[in-house]
Amino acid sequence: MPELPEVETVRRGLAAQITGRTFSGLSFLEWPRTIEAPTPEDLARRIAGRRVVEVQRRVALDNDEALTIHLRMTGQVTIAPHDAPRDRFERVALAFADGDELRFSDIRRFGRIALYDREALVARFRDLGPEPLGADWTCDDFVAALARRRTRLKPLLLDQSFLAGLGNIYVDESLFRAGLHPLTLAAEVTPAQGARLHATIREVLGEAIASGGTTFSNYRDAFGNEGDYYERRRVYGRTDEPCPTCGTAIARIVVGGRGTHFCPTCQPSPGAGVAMIVPFPAVAARRDRLVAEPRAGYAVGDENGAEDGR
Repeated sequence: MPELPEVETVRRGLAAQITGRTFSGLSFLEWPRTIEAPTPEDLARRIAGRRVVEVQRRVALDNDEALTIHLRMTGQVTIAPHDAPRDRFERVALAFADGDELRFSDIRRFGRIALYDREALVARFRDLGPEPLGADWTCDDFVAALARRRTRLKPLLLDQSFLAGLGNIYVDESLFRAGLHPLTLAAEVTPAQGARLHATIREVLGEAIASGGTTFSNYRDAFGNEGDYYERRRVYGRTDEPCPTCGTAIARIVVGGRGTHFCPTCQPSPGAGVAMIVPFPAVAARRDRLVAEPRAGYAVGDENGAEDGR
């Protein structure tokens, strides 16, 4: 499932390619259910003649509506000329007036496209927590929110109503850099530890964006490129490998049904109740990098505050 770095990478790629362009309608529809709202006919009518004024992690149009694209497990968005061969998994294509198309491909057919007015958009995303690269996600607010929760850190950080955009890999990496065990109770995190975790979450997300996100199998950015953050992970999926900081073997436990990776030395146990360590399948050896390498075409910072995570 794409997480914030993958979505942000796609956003930046789309911003570079479609800002200022005008839609002319719906040019291809293989799987009608991909269009969640309104009907395909209504969507084609309502986007015709509408100009893309900006691309956030939601696409704003100049008539106060927003076109949203939910990638889910295998969704991919690219821009191509109208006469370019279609991908075998292409489900929807939206035409631009200049002849190009915004194409949505999705192997699993779980992804969705929708057009919302402002009121419906607010309602659709009301239950999401703050975004960790947003200017409104402050260290003080985060520390205070942790103090109010008796949930363990790993499942709390995966809770999208608490903090939007983090998934398994980036939570594990953030907790490792912060030196916090995944089973630590949020309310027992000290203000200093909370501040460090706040900073490491932004740091990890910033590096992941600079690397184009993480590709396991299907994820591609808006230019069709894979993300390579997987090559630079420090603990995720590295069971029994030496910790890059102290050399202790990385451990794997199951927390809330999710495989969780940590260093027993750098992330001391909070006490009793640690889940059983279980084997984790070996991963293919890949070249590791020590420093994130920004992708060409992606700005270091943006209006969403991503520069804070660099």
